[in-house]
Amino acid sequence: MNGKVLIIEDEKTIADAIAYALIREGFTVDVIYSGSEAIDRIRSFLPEVIILNVMLPGMDGYDILKKLKTEKPFGIIMLTAREDIVDKVLGLELGADDYMTKPFDMRELLARLKSLLRRIQSLGSPPDQDAINLSGILLKPGKRSVYAGDQPLDLTPKEYDLLALLVSNPERVYSREQLLDLVWGMEYIGGTRTVDIHVQRLRKKLGPEFSEIIQTLHGIGYKAVGGHGESKY
Repeated sequence: MNGKVLIIEDEKTIADAIAYALIREGFTVDVIYSGSEAIDRIRSFLPEVIILNVMLPGMDGYDILKKLKTEKPFGIIMLTAREDIVDKVLGLELGADDYMTKPFDMRELLARLKSLLRRIQSLGSPPDQDAINLSGILLKPGKRSVYAGDQPLDLTPKEYDLLALLVSNPERVYSREQLLDLVWGMEYIGGTRTVDIHVQRLRKKLGPEFSEIIQTLHGIGYKAVGGHGESKY
């Protein structure tokens, strides 16, 4: 599988081991060992996925995520030695797509990376693929672009996939477990709470005029509705 991956990890042995494994799999890889040079390297290298350690010299992973909010939406897998769920949830809320705790199995990292990259590379879908419009939310699957009214939205790959699934199937109710399986495609470290976090982030990006298109069915899950729903998470 081809793809560009930037590894930002200050533990050189870990960074080099990941790079070696990815190069063997056919990825184009760049590595940096400090957070202070991360933003400049991201802008020059333009990776499709970033493997980002939380604790970094110069600028930590959370600060990098905050700065990336205004950048091109990359796929981001965070690495951390911490097992506290609060740290994991914070990373997801700031825009990470996946989260792995050290020590990790390299095979699992590769599987998660490939799963994320497959979604990103669907940018190559046929450009004449029909657009989807639900109450002012316009999705163009061929370009993986989204508009709320006439305003383009800057979504992460997982945010896009979640919104596309819901908007493509209006009024269909999905449980959190179903969304986790369909969007993430594997057992996920954040559990069903990950779904709630991504819905919250989507609603914030959709803005007050469009946020209620994603409706909560308490105790069940979520659905997209035509017009404005009455229930918010």
